[in-house]
Amino acid sequence: MIIDSHCHLNILPEDKVGTVDAVLEKARELGVEKVLCVAINPAQWEDVLRLADQYESVYAAIGIHPCEERNVVVTDEALIKAASHPKVIAIGEVGLDYFHFEEDAAIEGGMDWQHERFKQHIRIAKQLDKPLIIHTRNSTPDCLTILETEGAAKVGGIMHCFVEDMQTANRAMEIGFYISFSGIVTFKNAKDLKTVATDIPLDRVLVETDSPYLAPMPFRGKTNQPGYTRYVVEEIAKLKGVSFEAVAEATTHNFNRLFKLD
Repeated sequence: MIIDSHCHLNILPEDKVGTVDAVLEKARELGVEKVLCVAINPAQWEDVLRLADQYESVYAAIGIHPCEERNVVVTDEALIKAASHPKVIAIGEVGLDYFHFEEDAAIEGGMDWQHERFKQHIRIAKQLDKPLIIHTRNSTPDCLTILETEGAAKVGGIMHCFVEDMQTANRAMEIGFYISFSGIVTFKNAKDLKTVATDIPLDRVLVETDSPYLAPMPFRGKTNQPGYTRYVVEEIAKLKGVSFEAVAEATTHNFNRLFKLD
């Protein structure tokens, strides 16, 4: 069995990949039995929770993506209420993203609003004892420092769509985070990332699609979907010189261990 540890099932374009029923059926045919559907803003929470209610194989994550504008805020109470749903197993995706806010990031204190929203999510994750799904872009040192100082090690989580170096991976793993690889690791030019994927212990690895984005080879440039997690598993198995089954089993066990689903 394979688990897609990060997808956006709620926004998959039906004209490209079919209905949710069809997407999940194709995923099963490819060995992907469960998915974690991740919301990026409060407007998506209801849809993500509905999918989790409707499909046994779908779990949910609730949060506000760092690329959402600064006026997208919620009270602790609203976040706690949504995240207390029994199928919500994670808080996310959350984190820091300076790439899309270059002008703010160039000013001292200009990203304080992202930091505060991130800290809010860490606080609620600790209160609810639910792991975090982390997005970081052009902000990794600050992101890791906040995770460390805010005590995120209490709940751990996932470094989603990991593209950083081994030093960063080690720092994240030291505070209880798993490293999740997406279709990017299958790209021919992702040589440095392939090296990281080779070196990270298999008991700290997760796999994901981030669908509808980042389709793996041989589907690069097309609409991604949860079933394509299989190709990420195949690539990691090849890089590590182990069987497909070993990677599928290990990443499934890692997911279940992190989210206490065993």
